[in-house]
Parts: sequence; structure tokens; C-alpha cells
Amino acid sequence: MPQFVLLEHDHPELHWDFMLEHGDVLLTWRLDRIPSLACEIAAMHLPDHRKAYLDYEGPVSGNRGSVTRIDRGNFELLASSAGDLTARLQGTTLQGSVRLSKISPHSSRDESHWRMIWQPD
Repeated sequence: MPQFVLLEHDHPELHWDFMLEHGDVLLTWRLDRIPSLACEIAAMHLPDHRKAYLDYEGPVSGNRGSVTRIDRGNFELLASSAGDLTARLQGTTLQGSVRLSKISPHSSRDESHWRMIWQPD
């Protein structure tokens, strides 16, 4: 099964990186808070990351702070289309469904604004 990871990242300010394994890379979104109770979370789609982050904790190159793993586990992709993804997570603490949806931006040039809807079991 493909894997996911949630990392706490302290640079440039505290945030969380949510990553889903996809082939040879990790699809990555920056979250402004940790998924906990059923909630909607602002998410920014980032460039793909290396799969090494599934296991990595420590300093990030280029003086970009450090990361600490908050959770890791497997996921099942339930649905995927352009700008929308739904998965079922089986992590140590994150167990439930997550939906990531692109928000229609004011400018068609910016496609990085998404939202995460988290529904725990």
C-alpha cells in the first residue's frame, strides 16, 4: 500500500507538511494546523518531495529549519481527479478519510490554494 507522512516543519514559521506517496515522489501540501477533529484546513500545494521524507527527521538543507514526524502510515486512494483527491488513512494517530480539493483561485496562474477536509474514524 502507498504511504503517507505528516511532518511538523518549523521554517519559515510553524506548519505541517502532509505527504502522499505517488510513484517515485511524495505529493505535498503545507497545512496551517494538524488534522484533529472533523475540520477543514487551509492547504497549500507544494512541489513534489523526495520519498526519503517518509523516514526522515532532522535539519532541512539550505537552513530551512527542521522536520519532526508526527504520524506515518498507509493510505488507500478512494478517488482522484484534477484538483480533487480522497484517501483513507491508516496511521498511528491519523485514521479516517481526507479530501484535498483545489480552491478556484482569483487568478488562473495560482493553483496552489487547496483545502483539506479531515474526517476521523
